[in-house]
Amino acid sequence: MDNINDMTRHISALSDIAGTYDAIFCDVWGVVHNGRNIHNAAAEALSDFRKSGGHVVLITNSPRPHEGVAEQLWQLGLSGGVYDAIATSGDVTRALIKQAQQPVFHLGPERDRPLFDGLDVALAPFEEARSIVCTGLFDDEQEGPEDYRGFFEEALQRDLPFICANPDIVVERGDRLIWCAGALARLYEELGGNCLLAGKPHAPIYELARLKLTKLADDQIDDTKILAIGDGMPTDVKGAQDNGFDLLYVAGGIHAADYGGTEPDPAALEAFLMHHGAKPVAWIQHLS
Repeated sequence: MDNINDMTRHISALSDIAGTYDAIFCDVWGVVHNGRNIHNAAAEALSDFRKSGGHVVLITNSPRPHEGVAEQLWQLGLSGGVYDAIATSGDVTRALIKQAQQPVFHLGPERDRPLFDGLDVALAPFEEARSIVCTGLFDDEQEGPEDYRGFFEEALQRDLPFICANPDIVVERGDRLIWCAGALARLYEELGGNCLLAGKPHAPIYELARLKLTKLADDQIDDTKILAIGDGMPTDVKGAQDNGFDLLYVAGGIHAADYGGTEPDPAALEAFLMHHGAKPVAWIQHLS
């Protein structure tokens, strides 16, 4: 199973292609950890890339500012030697919040409130709000997008704009898939609502990652020398391709069940990639 199609090769380790690149933009949830545990092989691979002189920017759709993600990674046990900088959807969404009609209603768990820290923004109950800022479901262990249909229909009657701080549809939490804010944004758009997003796959988060990389390298690194790594088709894959980066696709992530789970079926994976118009330079089951 060395080749899935003419455009994609199967590799067993990041080091197989790492020498071609000066920097990596690496997804976090599903690649570096699963919400419960660090993937040690992935951490080691990124650390080795840095030791060889490369730069690693973690790029995540977490609705938290980068300081909160760094703290979360530390609590999970990730060494600081694995990455140089972090760019988050929360970081770039703060610009959208500054421009929002006030007051805003926060749709999401209390743990995401740091998104608003330091911003001159008025939070209000839903009945008084003129905008919605969504960081996730109130209870992502028990709820799904359909639980919010009635709520959204009322919001649409008031023509409330919907700012989504996490474009991910689902993420891994241990061995389960958990709904994210992106699933709510998708439903709101389907119902006719106006959604604003800045995280992956959209340009602002990649612009932030480039800015951080330029500061690290003391010079601008050409996009052709940057490798994006991720497992999500609508976010990591589309974002890399839309923004001009080579992609290493992690097949053992959120889409694994679509082509065979722990042992990808070559024909099924080929069909999956073609269906999504995905053209990674390589694929790997899990980053190592």
